[in-house]
Amino acid sequence: MSAKRTVDLTVGALLLTVLAPLLLAAAAAVAATSPGPALRRTERAGLDGRAFTVFTFRTTHGGALTPVGRLLRRHFLELLPQLLNVVRGEMSLVGPRPLAAPAGRGGAARARLAVRPGMTGLWQIGGRSELPWEEMDVLDLHYVEQHWLGLDLVILLRTLPAAVRGRRRDLTVHPVPVRVA
Repeated sequence: MSAKRTVDLTVGALLLTVLAPLLLAAAAAVAATSPGPALRRTERAGLDGRAFTVFTFRTTHGGALTPVGRLLRRHFLELLPQLLNVVRGEMSLVGPRPLAAPAGRGGAARARLAVRPGMTGLWQIGGRSELPWEEMDVLDLHYVEQHWLGLDLVILLRTLPAAVRGRRRDLTVHPVPVRVA
């Protein structure tokens, strides 16, 4: 087992244990304030393009952001269930954003599949959701090319203050128009 995987497994399991009361409270709040399951499951492409199910807290209902969802999203708490993905080996604590499966896009997308996707990464600490997608992709590719355990530790240490600061943008969810054929 690599040093990175050992850190992922150890820290991921420790965080799941320590944060269990918060995770249970968040799940209960999501379930109590809107109908439907507390966890959202989406298919993503992982290491070498293998599909896996990523877990997050459900933050919307009927296309609208719920009050609990707004709080969870503001401080990125909706992502905490991904610790299950980390412990299971589908994700890493640090890495590029997980791509929607299947990830059959261009060379940049394929390059990102050379490492496990992460819960946090350079784009999260470098501006979070305020960065344009193109810059997020550049930071993800830089991580793929330059990653090492020391960089992971720096990113992890900078993630907590970024999460506490929270998102600065409006958290309104705008529905995506659906084309009917």
